[in-house]
Amino acid sequence: MAKLPKAFTAFTQAQPDLAEAYEELSKRCHEAGPLTQRERALIKLGIAIGARHEGAVHSHTRKSLALGIKPAEIRHAAFLALTLVGFPNMMAALTWMDDLLPKRAKARKGGAKKAQ
Repeated sequence: MAKLPKAFTAFTQAQPDLAEAYEELSKRCHEAGPLTQRERALIKLGIAIGARHEGAVHSHTRKSLALGIKPAEIRHAAFLALTLVGFPNMMAALTWMDDLLPKRAKARKGGAKKAQ
């Protein structure tokens, strides 16, 4: 997995009990239902996009890549946000994702169709 943000690392070092409790709650939420790890990752990415949380989009993009989810599939999550949260929010999410995703030759031109 990619290097964690300094703020997160500093928090976990300064507040290990809180960080551990947070991780345990996250684990329990993941285990509370029937969704696959892949489905949960993409749903959490979608929530981060909708909430317009740059750090969370970065985090869940990293986690999705670590699970083997393809860059085109990750970008598709942003495309789905267009009609719900608007064009500017979708574009912001794409730029945040692009901080972590491999560069592509034909930037957003026809990306959704070629991903299939």
